[in-house]
Amino acid sequence: MASSALAAGEDSRLRWLVRLSLAGVVFTAVVVLVGAWTRLVDAGLGCPDWPGCYGALVVPDADRALAHSPEVPLESAKAWVEMIHRYLASTLGLVVIALVVLGARWRREVGYPWVTSLALLAVILLQGAFGAFTVTLKLWPQVVTLHLLGGLTVMVLFLWLHLRLRRFSSGAGRAAPPPRRLTPLWGGAILLLVGQLALGGWTSSNYAGIACQGFPTCNGQWWPTLDWSEGFHLTQTVGPNYLHGQLHAEARSAIQVGHRLGALALGLSLLVLAIRYLREAGMRSWLALLVGTYAFQVVIGIANVLAWLPLWLALLHTAGAVLLVVAMTLALWHWRWSKIPAAFALPSSGNNRMKGELANV
Repeated sequence: MASSALAAGEDSRLRWLVRLSLAGVVFTAVVVLVGAWTRLVDAGLGCPDWPGCYGALVVPDADRALAHSPEVPLESAKAWVEMIHRYLASTLGLVVIALVVLGARWRREVGYPWVTSLALLAVILLQGAFGAFTVTLKLWPQVVTLHLLGGLTVMVLFLWLHLRLRRFSSGAGRAAPPPRRLTPLWGGAILLLVGQLALGGWTSSNYAGIACQGFPTCNGQWWPTLDWSEGFHLTQTVGPNYLHGQLHAEARSAIQVGHRLGALALGLSLLVLAIRYLREAGMRSWLALLVGTYAFQVVIGIANVLAWLPLWLALLHTAGAVLLVVAMTLALWHWRWSKIPAAFALPSSGNNRMKGELANV
């Protein structure tokens, strides 16, 4: 009877881990979008210090702010936007710690994603450091871009952890054969996606979103004057305030054109990927999701240029990037296991609670 109660307790903890990891995926997406909102409303330096705001844990009144940083006038609305982003990010860190603590019980079990849990903890700590550098280095584009990539990496790790926890909970992950190895086609598509995300972050952090007026031309020309060396100069000086950017027009146009060319290369790679694996069992819907999400993101990107980057549409473009990353992760996951029917098989007894969840993976 005691062993049965113990097993029930472990089963309950596993269910909490599965749910908590899924909540982490959604919560990370929210944090990324709030971060984008913070950047878009120019609130990235709403608080001149870190982790507090004018030396306080909440936004202070004007007198205290003036006493703390007389050279940086308080803009209360922007300061609150920045602090809300920090509060959410800190809460996300607590979710990661909870996953590690609750999962330590199975760290030596075959199939338990303990390394993934530790990797998630390491990345979230690094992400906190990038958050601090974003403020202290005054929106240095390199750090801002890495901060965006870090947030998306946290989301991918949460999603990967969730999928692996579901397999482990079902019992399938403890004795199943290994999944397929990454092929050059998948690896190339992933690298192009990461590169395009980095280009998007670089475009945003250098305020080059509307450096090219019109589409598909740039400022009325198919190939205008572009300063590639300055636009992609990755050792920009640390010290100046990079709010609203420091680059001249030709450099920003080069960044925008580079982002467009990156989108084209990514689209071609996803099209080749879809053609290659469309006939494989169980892959059609996931590849359709991936290509459809990419098409949606392209339409939103073009609309941003034509509409002069309205706030809500720019935020929607970031949401599209989040969805594209999720779609790529899910498509890759299902491809890795699509040749192994037993990968999602449930044991003959127990764990029936997972059938509905696994049917949706």
